Amino acid sequence: MDDRYDLVDLVVKREEGITASFADGHIATLGLTELRLGCPCATCRDLRERGESSWPRPGSPTPLGITDARLHGAWGLNITWNDGHSTGIYTFEVLRRWSEGQPVYGSDSGPDGGGISAATRRKAGLTS
Repeated sequence: MDDRYDLVDLVVKREEGITASFADGHIATLGLTELRLGCPCATCRDLRERGESSWPRPGSPTPLGITDARLHGAWGLNITWNDGHSTGIYTFEVLRRWSEGQPVYGSDSGPDGGGISAATRRKAGLTS
């Protein structure tokens, strides 16, 4: 793995999002909505591929929040959301690439290479 994906610090703010600091000095800051909409699990990726939003789903609590976050080995972060969803593992490479505006999940996750489509970003009030 490219050492630019080596994580040196990770701060999780349950009501705001995450800040990941990498060995080369790059800092990735991602908000709750962006993280939840771009959940990398198979279920959420499938929803995005069908043009549906992964959040909010019917009955989802608002505001969105993180109830737990744990390192997954030495390569990723597993987030448990206040809607009970917890199957997505955000790799450090994905967090870095995402913060740089690069495609993150490949062609199997929609026409934009994964992540969040421009339409979904606008709907959620995120800038592209």
